[in-house]
Amino acid sequence: ALQESAGILPQPLAVFGEGQCVCCVPCPPHLRCPCLSQSVQDVGSLEKENTNQVSVADVKTLAPNIFVPGLTLFSCVVAEYGVCENLRKLEITGVSCRDVYAKLLHRYRHILGLWQPDIGPYGGLLNVVVDGLFIIGWMYLPPHDPHVDDPMRFKPLFRIHLMERKCATVECMYGHKGPHNGHIQIVKKDEFSTKCNQTDHHRMSGGRQEEFRTWLREEWGRTLEDIFHEHMQELILMKFIYTSQYDNCLTYRRIYLPPSSPGDLIQPGLFKGTYGSHGLEIVMLSFHGNKAKGTKITGDPNIPAGQQTVEIDLAHPLQLPDIENLRDFSELSRIVLEVQEQIRREEQEREQRQEEEEHSQQPASPLGGEGAEGEETAAGAEGKTQDKAPASQPFVLPMGVISRNEDYPRTCRICFYGTGLIAGHGFTSPERTPGVFVLFDDDRFGFIWLELKSFSLYSRIKVSFQNAQAPSREAFDEMLKNIQSLAT
Repeated sequence: ALQESAGILPQPLAVFGEGQCVCCVPCPPHLRCPCLSQSVQDVGSLEKENTNQVSVADVKTLAPNIFVPGLTLFSCVVAEYGVCENLRKLEITGVSCRDVYAKLLHRYRHILGLWQPDIGPYGGLLNVVVDGLFIIGWMYLPPHDPHVDDPMRFKPLFRIHLMERKCATVECMYGHKGPHNGHIQIVKKDEFSTKCNQTDHHRMSGGRQEEFRTWLREEWGRTLEDIFHEHMQELILMKFIYTSQYDNCLTYRRIYLPPSSPGDLIQPGLFKGTYGSHGLEIVMLSFHGNKAKGTKITGDPNIPAGQQTVEIDLAHPLQLPDIENLRDFSELSRIVLEVQEQIRREEQEREQRQEEEEHSQQPASPLGGEGAEGEETAAGAEGKTQDKAPASQPFVLPMGVISRNEDYPRTCRICFYGTGLIAGHGFTSPERTPGVFVLFDDDRFGFIWLELKSFSLYSRIKVSFQNAQAPSREAFDEMLKNIQSLAT
């Protein structure tokens, strides 16, 4: 099987040089088969007395152009999937390198990377990776509320490996009785589904009550008796009832990590954030010119996964009052509402200019449309503010603002005007309300919801996710639109 992206049909087994061409197994998507390559003189530089001497570095150097004979299949698997020492022990299991590559790694290559499960408003974060001679799907969970700086938790949902018959076997890892029979269907390139064929393995002898208590300890790190807030108890019970009905029979849609640009305020990525009684949720921070957006990867019945929870206007920094006046909520509210009114006037002026230009049938000036503001980058907005503000300044939450985590930083770099999305249960009557984006450092930021008098603290997820980069900015933007439309 040759490059799928090029649309080349499979060819009969060919002979290359003194040995057989490895085209009887699929090639990685970015490699070209020497049978169809018009220029293969580079292979000569790798011809040695013993082809076992071909190094991974050699393969990586030539990978974009050719497929090297000899031990290329082994070296390619090492370079492409990171599998190394385990392959040298294959002779013990009786499974060949060719089997691992053709029947496991290449066959399931489309499910590697990050995915969002379709679990109603709750969503989730699944990371599918090659782990030794297994492909494992790990569900990443935020730390227990409200410890936003703690590392992520993760648990396996499924795994794929080669059994004695040399065929790929899918096993469901959900529940507490060990791996059991499962199934994976690749619907299309950016979507796949899992199904458990033995859901009785998920049941506990103590019935639903024992399952709920176990889930509660894992999900929240406490018992229901430890949670005194009645509304929070209702939300927790509702989530258990809703999510447990899926029994690991889920559909997943691909998500990408946000691309970065030199002018970004901080490195974009995934963050854990506090959301009141809903606990900790996962948010993706991305930059779009003079705007920054926080998109929910996990959600709740009010604001479901996929929706844009916060939007930051990087063209409108806020100058906070001194620390004593900052304690006064009315003073902070006055500053924010003044900026909100300024933005409203600017939008009216832009609309008026556009109407005049359309009426006069003259082309818009370079400063029309988005205006000078639209051309301003995040770095420019930050730079202007830093000329007037110190590198860091004292910070404290105003009196009356509720925070799940009182251990927030007491200094910040810069603040911006922003809006936060709020809604009733079931995402009813959604509206964007004014707030304050507070940048503490490269890995932490906060958002003050003025209308709710609430504060959310966000901390970066420090995990190196593989196979998660967007192929282009356009592909990332399209992905954001897709997950938001599904949530709506």
